[in-house]
Amino acid sequence: MEKQKRFQVSLKVIWGSSIALAVMASIPKLFDADSTLGDLIINSSITLLFSLFIWYYNIYSLPKFSANHANKSLFNWKLLLSVILGIVLMVILVIAHQELFQVSKMDAPIMFELRGVLINLIVYMFLHLLFQNYQTQQMGVELERTKAVNLGAQYELLKQQVNPHFLFNSLNTLKSMVDIQDPQSSDFILKLSDFYRFTLESRKMDLIPLSEELQILDSYVYLLKARFEDGFVLENQVNPKQYDSAIPPFTLQLLIENCIKHNVVSLDKPLKIKLYTENEFLVVENKIQLKRGAVSTGVGLDNINQRFMHLIHKEIEIDKDETTFKVKIPLDYDYHNN
Repeated sequence: MEKQKRFQVSLKVIWGSSIALAVMASIPKLFDADSTLGDLIINSSITLLFSLFIWYYNIYSLPKFSANHANKSLFNWKLLLSVILGIVLMVILVIAHQELFQVSKMDAPIMFELRGVLINLIVYMFLHLLFQNYQTQQMGVELERTKAVNLGAQYELLKQQVNPHFLFNSLNTLKSMVDIQDPQSSDFILKLSDFYRFTLESRKMDLIPLSEELQILDSYVYLLKARFEDGFVLENQVNPKQYDSAIPPFTLQLLIENCIKHNVVSLDKPLKIKLYTENEFLVVENKIQLKRGAVSTGVGLDNINQRFMHLIHKEIEIDKDETTFKVKIPLDYDYHNN
C-alpha cells in the first residue's frame, strides 16, 4: 500500500517569509532621521523571532500533530489562543531586547503588539488554507484507492460466479448419458474434467492468452454438443495471428452461455454462433432467435464489460440489428500476466 504523504511546510517558506517580514518591519525606520543601526537590528530581530515562533507553534497545533480533529471553521479557539500567546511572546521579546541592549528609546509597545497580531493572522490563515488543501488532496487519493479496491473486489466476485449453471446442466446431461448407457459418457467425463482443470488453473490469472481461452472453449463446446447435439453450431474463424493477445479467462464461455440463455437451441432451429477477429477486436456473433418470453436484463454483458474495464481499461462493443447480435471484445496486445 502506498505510504500517505506527510503534510510539510518547506523551511524556505518558513524562514523566507520570516526574514521578509523582518525586513518589511524595519523599512519605516529607514525614513526616520533619529533611527540608528541598532534600532533597525532590534526591530528586525524581534519580528524574525516572533514570526518563527508563530510558524512553528501553528504547525504543531494542526490536527496532524495534536491528534485532534480538524475544525472546518477557519476562525476558532485555536486562533484566539495563538493570538493571546503571540501577545504574551511579543511583550517578552520587547522587554528582553530592552534589557539586553539597554535601549532607552523604542517604538511604543502597542505598535509591536499590533504588528504581532497582524503577523499571527497572516501565518495562521495561510497555514490552515495549505492544510485544508492537503486534506482535500488526501481525500481524493483515498477515494481513488477505495475505488480501485472496490473494483478489485467486484472482479474477484465475478470470477467466483463463473460456471455455476453450466456445472448443473452438465451433470444433468451426464446423468442422462449414463442412464441410456451412451458409449461417449467416459469421453464426456474426461472433457468435463479438462474443462474444470482449466477453470482452476485460470482462476489464478487475470488475463490469459487467447490461444488458452480457445482451448478452454473447445472443451466447453464439446460438452455443449453432447447436450444439444446438432442444435448448437460454433464456427471458429479466429485469425491465428491473434493467438498471442490476451483476454480475461472464461470471457468466451460467458458470452456463449449468454447466447444459449436467451435464444432457442434445438435441432429444428439450431443456434449458430460465429467467432472471428476484426481489427483489434474478437467478435462473437449469433443469429437472433429469442426464446418466447425471454427478457434480457443486460447484467451478464455488464459484468463482462466491468471485467474488461478493470483489467485492460477498454469497453466491449455491442452491435445489434433485427437478425444479428454481435459482441466485440477488445484484445490486449501488451499482455504480461503476474
